[in-house]
Amino acid sequence: MLTKTYKICLLITMIAVVTWSCKNEGEGYQDISYFTMNSAGDLERPQDYRSWVYVGTPVTPNDMNGGKAAFPEFHNVYIDPMSYDHWKEHGTWREGTILVKELISVGGKSAASGSGYFMGEFIGLEATIKSKKHFPNEPGNWAYFSFTNPEGGDLANTGKAFETKMCNSCHNTSAADDFVFTQHYPILSAAKAVGATITPENASARMASAEAKPKVGKWEASAPTPENLTLEIPLGKAQLFAYLKSGKYKSYTNQEKELHPSLGPHQKLGLPVKVFINNILAESLENGNEEHPLGSVVIKEMYDADENPAGWAVMAKTNDKSDDGNGWFWYEVTDSSDADKIAAIGNGVEGCVSCHTIGKDMVRTAFPLQ
Repeated sequence: MLTKTYKICLLITMIAVVTWSCKNEGEGYQDISYFTMNSAGDLERPQDYRSWVYVGTPVTPNDMNGGKAAFPEFHNVYIDPMSYDHWKEHGTWREGTILVKELISVGGKSAASGSGYFMGEFIGLEATIKSKKHFPNEPGNWAYFSFTNPEGGDLANTGKAFETKMCNSCHNTSAADDFVFTQHYPILSAAKAVGATITPENASARMASAEAKPKVGKWEASAPTPENLTLEIPLGKAQLFAYLKSGKYKSYTNQEKELHPSLGPHQKLGLPVKVFINNILAESLENGNEEHPLGSVVIKEMYDADENPAGWAVMAKTNDKSDDGNGWFWYEVTDSSDADKIAAIGNGVEGCVSCHTIGKDMVRTAFPLQ
């Protein structure tokens, strides 16, 4: 007959074995996923994702982005619970990670609490998954999908992966952790590799927000623009706009022959653009220089969907060293008739630098120009 002490010891041993087995099974859950790919290689629309772990809700509204934000809606982001647990324990994204982004319109800018941005209607759904099995050739094995009907109505039941150039380049250069923008989601930042037994939301530590220094915005200058420079273009807001309006840059020898779809967020991905570069930069590109000289200039004409002029984007080297983009002056105006429709101006603008980092010393345009 078993003694009471022996029974207790046996029970503890059994629990330990079960716990060890589950933990090891959990560590091997690389093939367990919260998404399904159909026989055509399309992603089936995720279900019940609102019961997953909520990550955050960023919004980049139109009226803070020159009236033409690339993503003007709220983005409710959720991650599957298994991947969140793996992130907490290891600080990495497991094979099979899926994040779902629920798009919600800006419904209004005033409420009883005051002025702000307030949610409106559900308008779309997107997802990103990490799968070496399904996307062995994609950067980081990440693929991006949309189930949104651009004309409204029901969501699509399946989604095809976007082309690599549509999403991966900016995620690669700007995201803090393996193509995921964890720097913009404190829920994920607080949970990174804290350990399986820690519950981050139970911590009491908080920032003293009243004393916090304001951060430089993504589209604001983070470095000073050198003064008294003699470049081919002026850098003052009014003077540069007048220069662009005059069309003097059209005399550049090196310019693209025709309009082509933009590969970046200038106005909107896929809208027509045309690039002009000065001789200083052209010579540097031809020589294959890793760093371009002071005075290098790129001017990009931007157009709307009907090929009407819709502004300019400019980058000019103002320092001998690139200094992670701080040595470049960045400018974008989103209206060819209004100098005040500024999306970015100044040196070291993070929003510009983040996408241009993949270029040779910030220059992404292929040379010779086509």
